[in-house]
Amino acid sequence: MNTLSRILALTTLTAALASTSVRAEDVKAGDLVITQAWTRATPNGAKIGGGYLTIENKGTTADRLVSGSADVAGKVEVHEMSMDNGVMKMRALDKGLTIEPGKTVKLAPGGFHLMMFDLKNPLKQGDKVPVTLEFEKAGKVAVSLDVQAVGAQAPGGGDHSGHGDHSGHMDMKKM
Repeated sequence: MNTLSRILALTTLTAALASTSVRAEDVKAGDLVITQAWTRATPNGAKIGGGYLTIENKGTTADRLVSGSADVAGKVEVHEMSMDNGVMKMRALDKGLTIEPGKTVKLAPGGFHLMMFDLKNPLKQGDKVPVTLEFEKAGKVAVSLDVQAVGAQAPGGGDHSGHGDHSGHMDMKKM
């Protein structure tokens, strides 16, 4: 192989790797596309953490996020937070979260989210947390949550909502 061929092969390989890494955060599972997967850093000793992501259903039938698991946590549940007469309530979605065909569902602070219980170690800003999501139709899907700053409200550390962090969640009981 001559020098020009080697340079061309190396350039092609580098371009392929670069385009793959740019799309690494998007995960496709059947008709679902999962993007913007992230979590917040947790202080030492914290036993819970939240997981956030966006799920788009590009198919013609509904799917349902039924559960999750992660090596970093003893248990992962799908939760919903809502306001009821001025009181913030949180509950596990025992039947999961439906993603209707042609719709996008955002798991974000103050709404639908993943709850990671019994954290084995603190989540540290800059790390990636592997999580397996389980869907009724798409099956098990591996995603990686990017760990943002404590109190972050969006991927990239932006706080656009004015809501506080999730740390008060520790004392709340399931409803």
